[in-house]
Amino acid sequence: MTGEGAGSAAGLRAAGAIDGGRLWRRLEALGRFGATATGGVCRLALSEAEIAARRQLVGWARDGGLEASADAAGNLFLELPGEAPELAPVLTGSHIDSQPSGGRFDGAYGVLAGLEALIALKEAGIRPPRPLVVAAWMNEEAARFAPGMMGSKAFCGEWPLEQLRAVADAEGVTVGTALDAVRAAEAGLPERPLGFPLAAFVEAHIEQAPLLDRAGVPIGVVTGIQGTRRYRVTVTGVAGHAGTVPQAERQDAMMAAARMIAALDRLAPEVPGLMLTVGLLRLQPNAPSVIPREAYFSIDIRHLDDAGLATADARIRAIVEAGAAPCSVRLEQIAEAANLTFPEAMQRRIAAAAAALGLPARHLPSAAGHDARHLNGVCPTGMIFIPCRDGISHDEREWCRPEDVAAGARVLAHVLLDLACNPPPPPSRVG
Repeated sequence: MTGEGAGSAAGLRAAGAIDGGRLWRRLEALGRFGATATGGVCRLALSEAEIAARRQLVGWARDGGLEASADAAGNLFLELPGEAPELAPVLTGSHIDSQPSGGRFDGAYGVLAGLEALIALKEAGIRPPRPLVVAAWMNEEAARFAPGMMGSKAFCGEWPLEQLRAVADAEGVTVGTALDAVRAAEAGLPERPLGFPLAAFVEAHIEQAPLLDRAGVPIGVVTGIQGTRRYRVTVTGVAGHAGTVPQAERQDAMMAAARMIAALDRLAPEVPGLMLTVGLLRLQPNAPSVIPREAYFSIDIRHLDDAGLATADARIRAIVEAGAAPCSVRLEQIAEAANLTFPEAMQRRIAAAAAALGLPARHLPSAAGHDARHLNGVCPTGMIFIPCRDGISHDEREWCRPEDVAAGARVLAHVLLDLACNPPPPPSRVG
């Protein structure tokens, strides 16, 4: 197979072997694990629903002649062996955990498109020179454990496993305890090393924005991922009776938080291009007749320019400090990621595959974060987008057209075979 490239007969045969109907049926079937009453998914990281979904993935993979394994961080791998198993594999995949009221395509599409691509290659009698592997990364969403992308960060050496295992959810359950439960449920699954070498990584995903859908373009060639910073704010006041503590003497944590949040809302349009969200708010004791003694809320900012992030960061810190009195406040920054650009060579491969298949494509950045951000630091990385209806995501209304789902998988199969036959040079390192 060595020497086969974009537009090759083998690449076209690989893309043509994709069974779009099977991929669609599996998306529907996976959506039943953690299904909500209104058509969405609540499949939190390392939950019973996700364990059951992982079991289904392993079953499909083994039925298709693939090998399954996992690592100590809870990342699941499904492998099509290559002619030379000692060579570094080409990796694809995404995640299968969801938001509490998420959709059926976010993350799951990338995992199932990768699975379909590998099974299609095997059914077509195409054995790649090096292994091809699908990854289902642990806890991308941060809906249960924060911050997100834990599995890919651990895989890439950005976060020690011991620190990861110590993180607890809102109920006090640690990642370590949840991982041990997953391992017990998957006792027969081989364990592979954490952070094995890679030739390349390609993540297929829904766009989660409306550009492709509005343009009627089926394939997005992702140029990079916008930067982000995330914070947690704890406002501490004094609890008291709602009917007896004089208004002027109150140390009301909720009212202090409300002043901060209102000021943050005014900040957003003052920094052009800034995306600012307060998506989490918790009160203690959270009772209607008690003045709140504590308010805890999140801040999520994103921008396509790192200077814009820095400007917003300085303003946020000033807003939080100014709005606290008469309470006290603690602001903790829990995550920071600069803007990144994927290698142009990887973008060209994806664009060439789409062109070879006669599929219109558009270059565009990702406004959302993805595991590909972290893989980009250890191997050549790219992303393929498909449209989602009206750009809706992280919501039960999330939807994709079956034809776009199949088109993205065909491009992915073409690109994976190209990378397996002609691996890119490793990223250069300075210092």
